[in-house]
Amino acid sequence: MSEPLTPPQEARRRSHSTAPVETDVLVVGAGPTGLTAAHLLGSLGVRVLLVERNPTTSNDAKAISLDDESLRTLQSAGIDGAVYPIIMPGTGTKFFGVGGRPLVHARGTGEQRLGHPFKSSFAQPDLERVLVKELRRRPSVETRFDTRLYTLEQRTDRVRVGIGASAGSEPDRHLDVSYVLGCDGGRSTVRELLSIPMQGTSFPDVWLVVDTLGDPHDQRYGMHLGDPRRPTVIVPGRDGRCRYEFLLHPGEGTPGDPPPFELVRELLRPYREITPDQIERAVAYTFNALLADRLRDGRCFLLGDAAHMMPPFAGQGLNSGVRDTANLCWKIADVLAGRSGDPLLDTYDDERRPHAQAVIDLSVRLGRIVMTTSRRRARLRDLAVRAAMHTPHGRRYFSEMRFRPITRVRSGAIVPPDGEAESPVGTALPQPRVLHGPQLQVTPLDKVLGRGWSLLAVGLTDADWDAASRSGLPTGTRVDIVLDDRSPRSHPGRTGVADADGRLQHLFGRLTGRFVLVRPDRLIAAVFRPDQVDRVTHSLHRFAPGPSRGASARGTGSPVKAGPQKTRPGTDHTTPSVNVPGTQSIPEIQGGPR
Repeated sequence: MSEPLTPPQEARRRSHSTAPVETDVLVVGAGPTGLTAAHLLGSLGVRVLLVERNPTTSNDAKAISLDDESLRTLQSAGIDGAVYPIIMPGTGTKFFGVGGRPLVHARGTGEQRLGHPFKSSFAQPDLERVLVKELRRRPSVETRFDTRLYTLEQRTDRVRVGIGASAGSEPDRHLDVSYVLGCDGGRSTVRELLSIPMQGTSFPDVWLVVDTLGDPHDQRYGMHLGDPRRPTVIVPGRDGRCRYEFLLHPGEGTPGDPPPFELVRELLRPYREITPDQIERAVAYTFNALLADRLRDGRCFLLGDAAHMMPPFAGQGLNSGVRDTANLCWKIADVLAGRSGDPLLDTYDDERRPHAQAVIDLSVRLGRIVMTTSRRRARLRDLAVRAAMHTPHGRRYFSEMRFRPITRVRSGAIVPPDGEAESPVGTALPQPRVLHGPQLQVTPLDKVLGRGWSLLAVGLTDADWDAASRSGLPTGTRVDIVLDDRSPRSHPGRTGVADADGRLQHLFGRLTGRFVLVRPDRLIAAVFRPDQVDRVTHSLHRFAPGPSRGASARGTGSPVKAGPQKTRPGTDHTTPSVNVPGTQSIPEIQGGPR
């Protein structure tokens, strides 16, 4: 899809420091979240050490759903082209009610608003293998399997970590890093070393997940069978793969125990015949709805299942982890390069926590409603959905999956709108195709914007641009949005794009006469008139100082303690090294997110 993007020059010029830091970022955990974080950081020229306690990537087909936000994040690292061959693009979900009667086919809007299919299926082992293979092209990323984190000690200017062989009992190497990303799953070592509790609910229901080969299903959509006698999920994949999930009745299975083949064959009988060699994985599990008390602790951050766990029914477990990486990694790169200061890193918790909680809540609701075992509640559900499908609003709500919470930031590194009820501030910038360059090439908008901040002008003049240039807004790509079927023209220091298919007019027509400031993660940070440029600059100054000011990420100082408070570098305390206990605090086995 897109070629790897070159790291900006300023990101490659590492700021020198007296602190003995051996690598910029330690990423703990080489699942999809950790691998994506390593790619994003590596593509920005950040030095990364990625460690994984297992000897290889996972062979368990846990996550099987990749949404448009995740694919766009992979695009930003230049690896979406490597991922597309292993996914089934454009899948949806078909819901069935009592008696197997169809309720609704939810498939999104179909317009690829972010430049990628709304929902696609895949096999997690395939994704992890591709991401590891592509990491070999990142000269600033080192990957070590069969390696675990043993100890962690925070200081003002670095983190002292102890790592070693997974089979050992103590670290065999200590090193200093600037930041630690805990991407190590529901039983996170990083989270435990930081003593960060999780709040929420663990559910007693036991589900059986079976990943099969040689399957006859050819549907390009998942099927949620809401029969209260035996709620079931079926998700066909590529090359004859298919995922089946069944709610087990009491006594049929115990979480973590391999299910007997006879049970698997009996449950699959209505859908297919199965032989033992056609079972890729079969495991009984329960699920959790949990969120860590804090996502940042000093120079350490929690991402993915280490930060939040959710029921699988919304298919957002993996995608929520990828959103974490998209939100955090550019911020770390900016701080390391001296373009921003430490307050920018505090916005990670402020911006990600509300959306993570909203997705957890949605996943719980879907489980209670779609997968209910109450026949009365199931019939009421079916009646309500069928009634709603008779109204335009109800049809859009269900068929376009508008029940999925959109990513919207209301506080953090943004400038809240000034009295505009329908402002796009805090939401993702769409990615239409645009006409660009002297040859009027049809180009995805993100390719024009590059990797850093970008400032878009809709129907503004050279004088307006001059005022913006003097303001101290974050430096980056500057783009004139040309509407009304006119050809784009480039000017010194900025480029022009025009409408390729009508979507640019639809998206930006109501923003005529305004600037649109876009962050590196494609979130709209501000929408403002030229006479509001000073207000926007002032509001963002502590997060993105602009060309006239920078903040060094490194310095010298004494150790800091990682405690229950939100600890920032600069606090003068110390934390002793802690050995990883043999057991962890999450009792249930977390099922694979869909």
